[in-house]
Amino acid sequence: MPLDLAAELGERAMAVRLDVTSEADWAGAVSAAEQRFGSVTILVNNAGVQNPPATVESTDRQTWDRTLATNVTGQFLGIRAVTPSMRRAGGGVIVNIGSTMAYGGTAMYAPYVAAKWAIRGLTSSAALELARDGIRVNALHPGVVDTRLISEPAGPGARPIADFYDPSPFAVPRLGTPTDITEALLYLTSPAAAFMTGTDLIIDGGLLLGPALPAAA
Repeated sequence: MPLDLAAELGERAMAVRLDVTSEADWAGAVSAAEQRFGSVTILVNNAGVQNPPATVESTDRQTWDRTLATNVTGQFLGIRAVTPSMRRAGGGVIVNIGSTMAYGGTAMYAPYVAAKWAIRGLTSSAALELARDGIRVNALHPGVVDTRLISEPAGPGARPIADFYDPSPFAVPRLGTPTDITEALLYLTSPAAAFMTGTDLIIDGGLLLGPALPAAA
């Protein structure tokens, strides 16, 4: 799929294999991007995995380590890998993809929730450290978006999150779409957001607000 998309976009894109938990892969990806396009000026830390639902007591160490390694360590390594390139360019923008699960506890998903809370702290610290280099660092926190992470089970025998989520009580009574998130992402990476750094931007259709009142008669 990434190769197909890169081929469709032509010279504007290329696909590089990247295991976000690998320092060597990050170095190779940044080097390849620099050789093809010049210094890196935008990084979107979007890789993420969901843990199969289980209580903390029932969660095995391998699941915990895999979830934190991809969802947090991967973003840490990405920031570290692109920073020298962005400095050479005179600045840049980093956007870390979090989740509304970073604003509360969710039973049965402790590894994922812990990872998303950690992204908020990572974003704030990186924003302070990189500000004088002209590098802005923000986090985007989607609500429930209609992707495979929601519609497909996270493990054998598990039910997808979509089976447990009903958007009808909330202010925008539908699932989010990838386009909803993309539009916000384009804003954060554009000059229009030049005065934003260390910000947590929530795109959730009002999920965190709680149920909305019925429409007036």
